[in-house]
Amino acid sequence: MEGAAQTLLSNAGQLLSSEYQQLRGVGGDVAELRHELDAINALLIMQSEAEDGAVDRFLHVCMRQLREVAYDAEDCIDLYRLRIRSRPNDGVRAWLGRLLGTLPSRRRLACEIRALRARTLAISERQARFGVNRDALRRSPPLLPAPMTVSAPANDADRRHRLVGIAEQADKLAARLKAPVGDEGERKAVFSIVGFGGLGKTTLAMEVCRRLEAEFPWQGMVSVSQAFEPSRDLKVLLTNLLRQVVKPETADDRGIKEEAALGAIDHLDDNGLAKRLEELLVDKRYLVVIDDVWSVRAWEAIQSKLPENNKGSRIILTTRIETVANACSPASFSGLCIHKMEPLKLEDSKKLFISRVFGSMDVAYPKEFEDVMSDILKKCGGLPLAIISIASVLVGYKSPGGKDKWDRVCKSLGSQMEIHPTLEGMKHIVTLSYNHLPHELKGCMMYFSIFPEDYVIRKGRLLNRWMAEGLVHQKRGLTMWEVAESYLDELLSRNMIEEAGHLGGYAWTAQTYRVHDMLLEVMVSKSLEANFLSLHGGQYKGMLYDKIRRLSIHADVESVDSIAKRNVEGRRGEDNLNIQHVRSLSMFQLHGQHKLLKKLGNFVLLRVLDLEECEGVTNKHVRYACNLYLLRFLSLRATNISKVPRQIGNLEHLQTLDLGTTLLTGLPKTITKLEKLEYILFSNKDNHWGSMWTMPRGINKMKALHVLRGVSLGNDSKVAQEVGELEELEDLDLSIDINKAIDEEVLKELALSISKMHSLRCLSIGRHGSSNDGGKILNFLHHLPTPPRLLRTLRITCDIINGLPRWIGSLTHLVSFTVLLTTLTGDELFGVVCMLPNLKTLYVYWDCYSGDELAACTSHKFLVLRDLILGGYLPKVIRFEEGSMSMLEMLELRFNGRSKHVAERSIVGIEHLTNLKKVTLHCRGDYHALVVDTVLEQMKAENDRRSRSNQFQIAVKYR
Repeated sequence: MEGAAQTLLSNAGQLLSSEYQQLRGVGGDVAELRHELDAINALLIMQSEAEDGAVDRFLHVCMRQLREVAYDAEDCIDLYRLRIRSRPNDGVRAWLGRLLGTLPSRRRLACEIRALRARTLAISERQARFGVNRDALRRSPPLLPAPMTVSAPANDADRRHRLVGIAEQADKLAARLKAPVGDEGERKAVFSIVGFGGLGKTTLAMEVCRRLEAEFPWQGMVSVSQAFEPSRDLKVLLTNLLRQVVKPETADDRGIKEEAALGAIDHLDDNGLAKRLEELLVDKRYLVVIDDVWSVRAWEAIQSKLPENNKGSRIILTTRIETVANACSPASFSGLCIHKMEPLKLEDSKKLFISRVFGSMDVAYPKEFEDVMSDILKKCGGLPLAIISIASVLVGYKSPGGKDKWDRVCKSLGSQMEIHPTLEGMKHIVTLSYNHLPHELKGCMMYFSIFPEDYVIRKGRLLNRWMAEGLVHQKRGLTMWEVAESYLDELLSRNMIEEAGHLGGYAWTAQTYRVHDMLLEVMVSKSLEANFLSLHGGQYKGMLYDKIRRLSIHADVESVDSIAKRNVEGRRGEDNLNIQHVRSLSMFQLHGQHKLLKKLGNFVLLRVLDLEECEGVTNKHVRYACNLYLLRFLSLRATNISKVPRQIGNLEHLQTLDLGTTLLTGLPKTITKLEKLEYILFSNKDNHWGSMWTMPRGINKMKALHVLRGVSLGNDSKVAQEVGELEELEDLDLSIDINKAIDEEVLKELALSISKMHSLRCLSIGRHGSSNDGGKILNFLHHLPTPPRLLRTLRITCDIINGLPRWIGSLTHLVSFTVLLTTLTGDELFGVVCMLPNLKTLYVYWDCYSGDELAACTSHKFLVLRDLILGGYLPKVIRFEEGSMSMLEMLELRFNGRSKHVAERSIVGIEHLTNLKKVTLHCRGDYHALVVDTVLEQMKAENDRRSRSNQFQIAVKYR
């Protein structure tokens, strides 16, 4: 529950400032409660930042009790808002009536607040009585790791097993270390190995050192602690390094003297050690490994003490954080000097696992282990540390009778890490990355434990849930969404999460993310320990919880129904599950009808209701949800609901409303009452292009809107004008209904509105409907007074007379441009966007080009274009001239449309794409197999002409 108490302070502050008058005598108690929460928050942050071993069990219990007080305080404040709140339109008589009618509730609130304060005092007294103080929460100076040496494994067999899946990487990295780097000549260069903990970074670095012993005779390897402090730890690190790199050259007296000379270094300070290191290595070609660097500051302190020489010396740095790797290696050669570790492939994972359990990669093993082995390797996700650790536990269970043990370990991996010494080390390595997170990111990282294993999470869904839960805190000069994005970027940089691609593989669709199973197990363990989350279903079926704060149900209808059964109103006893404190309810992979959905009215404090893809959700359940006054996040995405009641307007705290891919054809006009709503997504699963939500009059009252997707513009100039009053709008997905006669005045007002949207970052505009008369309806885009200058993403889906608007070429911030169903010729496509300084992705699809040849000419510079996706009715020839797309890394061709010249398609000038890394060919059905084969042969021929280091990957996908 990291960060939750901070949210409580905000809530208490709002309670005091905006509704203090209603409390009268209770106000002083609320003020005292806020002070208590302030102290609790400080203690929770201190615990979050303390070292794992610094907090004893008793203090853990006390901190858990304080968390529960913080949670209950927030419940208390939310119940006040629910029962005693004032109404904006209340007159004097209504206000007096409410004041008298809520006297019992206010007295109950006063009692609850006093009880909460008494609980905090009792916890404090208990700590004092047992002699516990806050010093245990302070960060203790970490011990610097012992000196590491680059030594060979005990035997060749052990080395072969250790290097499964890494040997090829060692070959490539060793070759890069031996080669000159850019214009640096023989100066030292820094190479970074980056990847999540347990991927084998240290193993790779040690193997590279072993292979380069002849080229680099003077070698050393030191590890950096997570909380490295230069003033405290640098001397020990330099001493360890000196003792390794200074080796006797022979076994004669000179070696003895050199060892003796090192004895004096214990009395040297940092500068003295650095000078000694420089004297010894100034004329030597050395290779030094700085292992597990956690910050740029730590690296800069270490790097400043490493000697310069002109012998081509090398430094290998390993880190879990990409921003550290980018800062440490030369910016101009980052592609060469940064090696990103990848998980082991399934085949290599299996070899490593079998070799550890059975002693050899080639040994015959009982086939009954095959299925459970596959499940274990799936959980390991290519992480060598996880594979080795779990295999070590199962070494004693190799006979057929040991399968039960394998099943138990696989199903209860999280709890096994808590009790098994072999797995405890793996948990420690994985936990290090979590412990190093800033305090505000720990709650966001734990939040992933809500989702099932291997679950792919959309960016919008994740960030909006974070914000609704109060895990994102305001920062001056940034919107809450921008702060949430910065949190996400930081987790990506630290390799805590990974990108899982765009939905459906389309550039304009949502980016998705996932978490490694091993890290997820640790997050679940921490979440359960802190009562951050309660899980039901699967391996968590039958678990008992006291007060449930966040409830997540995984693929288990029986578990859902049992929860509903245990919540019969008025029932008492141990088996009764208390859901009145639940603030977040999520259901995943559920099918059929669920009794719990009928109990939605009991979740009075609910803020987040996420029923995405849940079968059995009906219009009746939507009515229940509309009574949850405190709701901030509501997702009914991919359900079969067909109507939203007018009561949706009562959810005045709602921030996110996701109604994508439902059976809805519209929304009630009361939606405009939701003045705090920031995010609306609407689409129809059966007829996406024909059923949109037509914006009503009054849309301008929704001043908080940041994202508005899946909306349609009717023939109403007033609505077209009101859209321009949404000053906070950053993302607009707007379609024009061509089944209706649209007046020119409406389109003029829309053009003016788009010009006023100074905050707009993403614009998708097109048409929908079955009429053939609206092909030129987007022609008004030529007449925008001024385009939204800060656009980063633009998508146009409709034909426009005279090609694309020229103002697109002035969008200096544009990163991604997608164009569909626009019949362009000649220079009307590339000629408009080729000079955009930040354009990285260009997606051209579905009948966008009508000529026989699409040419990227030499004059089309495309300064930073990385990805080019061409699809649909592709021209006969696609030509790349020299210098046109020199930075292009990914070329994707989607053959989906019919053509008279199927077998004659050709790609000309592929040799000019010198930076190309990957070519993907998509083919829909058998019709285009011939053209794909033709282009595939062209790609293979080009690869054969290239040097091995400059070849690109070729992938073919059939649908």
